[in-house]
Amino acid sequence: MLHLDTSKISGAVSATELQALQGKATDALRALHAGSGKGSDFLGWLNLPTSISAAEVADIKATAAKLSAGVDVVVVIGIGGSYLGAKAAIDALLHSFDALQDKSRRTSPLVLFAGQNIGEDYLFELMETLQGKSVSCIVISKSGTTTEPALAFRLIKNFVEQTCGKDEAKNRIVAITDKSRGALRTMADKEGYKTFVIPDNIGGRFSVLTPVGLLPIACAGVDVAALVQGAAEMEKSTAQDVPFEKNLSAQYAAARNALYAKGKKVEVLANFNPKLHFVAEWWKQLYGESEGKDGKGIFPASVDFTTDLHSLGQYVQDGERMLFETVLSVAKAKRCVTVPLDKEDLDGLNFLAGKRVDEVNRMAELGTQLAHVDGGVPNIRIELSDLSEHTLGELIYFFEKACGISGYMLGVNPFDQPGVEAYKKNMFALLEKPGYEKETAAIKDRIKN
Repeated sequence: MLHLDTSKISGAVSATELQALQGKATDALRALHAGSGKGSDFLGWLNLPTSISAAEVADIKATAAKLSAGVDVVVVIGIGGSYLGAKAAIDALLHSFDALQDKSRRTSPLVLFAGQNIGEDYLFELMETLQGKSVSCIVISKSGTTTEPALAFRLIKNFVEQTCGKDEAKNRIVAITDKSRGALRTMADKEGYKTFVIPDNIGGRFSVLTPVGLLPIACAGVDVAALVQGAAEMEKSTAQDVPFEKNLSAQYAAARNALYAKGKKVEVLANFNPKLHFVAEWWKQLYGESEGKDGKGIFPASVDFTTDLHSLGQYVQDGERMLFETVLSVAKAKRCVTVPLDKEDLDGLNFLAGKRVDEVNRMAELGTQLAHVDGGVPNIRIELSDLSEHTLGELIYFFEKACGISGYMLGVNPFDQPGVEAYKKNMFALLEKPGYEKETAAIKDRIKN
């Protein structure tokens, strides 16, 4: 079980003020489980970990094995929640330099991502990298018409068909999409692709424990059964019958909202393990898209320490006091590296000789926490016992559950995202997409004026 410490927010929030929010957090937790709150038709994630059957996991693993067999690269196409969860898990659990490992030492294909941007240079360099390689593809889209993934899929689909033939391509492409409608569903049925369904009641940012996240993660060689098991244990530990004093997700949600009420409008998720960079990116989408609406919401930001202590550290320590810090910590490193003794000691680091690098890092973490708290930055700490499939599954569900509770406490619908469509309308109008003629004329007048 992960450990949560909210004791170092006491400089900004009193014990009485935090206790006053316990009832609100408990009511929000009950509303989630009763389906009585806003967006209740998107609660499929709530009991998902314990409802995933062994047969479903076996199907995902078998499909991943088929996609991975004899190929060099699996390209995963998706954006937002259709990309970030898988990327977060793969980066956290695989070798940091997986792409540079000798082919003979690899047990799984390299997993690359596309469709998460509209970068011409990125796509050119991806296609250039795929030349001469055997490739399979996972395409993830509810509709099949979202610009970024649809554009990337055109390129990858053509590449796979040209390099291995149209008949073989149907064995190398898997679509994760709507059950019965949409452009990608139509194409998948026509071409004969293996498909998985994106559940109607699970939004993209909550979908990492569906085939959306689990299939790409399995292709990378990660044990998805252990990931699901960790999430299932956290689901039970944060259930509606678990009292606030033991319910970590409710406690985190209450602490965040208490700090928000005190004018702390920015939450900085800080990690001291570079493997967690994309976990923070996933977390930013989860909370930013869930809470940022109706003129409300804590702005989610992230930093990689100790790296960013040499850049953003000055602001966190000494800037405007409108932020609080949540530190994501890993108690035990997977590898072991000790600091060697140097006879000349020109860098003055012989006092560290014989110590593990992880010990140095942990002291940097503790020293940073003390300095930031002294500087007026409230601190929440989340500690994982280690970085494994099981603990990452716990963390994913912990954050998802806390996000639902926190959104209800804030008074917003945490499961919609109405603001996401605004840029798309302008983009389509500027590109003169059919059906947007009025918008095109209006936006051209705006630009001209």
